[in-house]
Amino acid sequence: MNAKAKANHCKIVDCTIRDGGLVNNWDFSVEFVQHLYNSLNEAGVDYMEIGYKNSPKLLKGAESAGPWRFLDDEFLRTVIPQKLNTKLSALVDIGRVDENDILPREESLLDLIRVACYIQDVDKALQLVSLFHERGYETTLNIMALSNVMEHQLLEAFELINESVVDVVYIVDSYGSLDPNDFSLLVDKFKKHLPNKRLGVHTHNNLQLAFANTLISAEKGVELLDASVYGMGRAAGNCHTELLVAHLKNTKYNVRPVLDMIDKYMIPLRQKEEWGYIMPYMITGMLDEHPRSAMALRNTADKDKSLEFYDKLTTPELLHGN
Repeated sequence: MNAKAKANHCKIVDCTIRDGGLVNNWDFSVEFVQHLYNSLNEAGVDYMEIGYKNSPKLLKGAESAGPWRFLDDEFLRTVIPQKLNTKLSALVDIGRVDENDILPREESLLDLIRVACYIQDVDKALQLVSLFHERGYETTLNIMALSNVMEHQLLEAFELINESVVDVVYIVDSYGSLDPNDFSLLVDKFKKHLPNKRLGVHTHNNLQLAFANTLISAEKGVELLDASVYGMGRAAGNCHTELLVAHLKNTKYNVRPVLDMIDKYMIPLRQKEEWGYIMPYMITGMLDEHPRSAMALRNTADKDKSLEFYDKLTTPELLHGN
């Protein structure tokens, strides 16, 4: 079976609003989100992650963020008055979600709730997963910053995950530092230790490898593929939804509606907001670091001084002298 035929099992999870919201503080108009939902539905995309389901009570700076940061079920019904084929997803973070804010699935427009955590909090994440599972939702566990996780931590986490009810386990390249060989090894490891779990991948484009890393994962049997339209996501952004829709061999996928969304909304937005492959993000990806230092640099007058930034990050005495 050739690689493209193998990818028929895949489902695309579009994260434009959720991950892209990290770029513009979730300042998307209702019209933008509605057009995106309709475009993704016409394109055959399987899931749209329409934001975070965190609680504003548990997060600083809540009042300044757009409504997609703290999805309210009543608000969601006004945005999506008619649910189409594309399912809706939301992400929650450990310690930032109030379980009383989560309705039973039959009373909510959401189908999938994904729980993001770092490796040391897998036990807490799985408690939340269990709660959402009981309320009828599909669930995923997204272990962030896998490139910084020690082998023994991963093996301990696998034991807990195997005993849990979670549907899908995600391989997340938070720093955009991994290459296709790394993904190949990680997928093999996850499949070996989690034989009864479905897998997903979430990639970042710091080294311009998000699409390649997603494709190798799909070829190896990973089912849920995260992406965003025009790559919009934190810092270097994500794998591009339009690339997956155009490339995956599935008759239901149609790239034209995604191109329409890009023409009408993403190109104008990209002129106001910055994301994607930019030198400081390449440097943090190369060094396997969180992009926060690069994001801070892009807000200064020195934003394009890549060599100075690189030297600062790679010279210990400079780093610790700050």
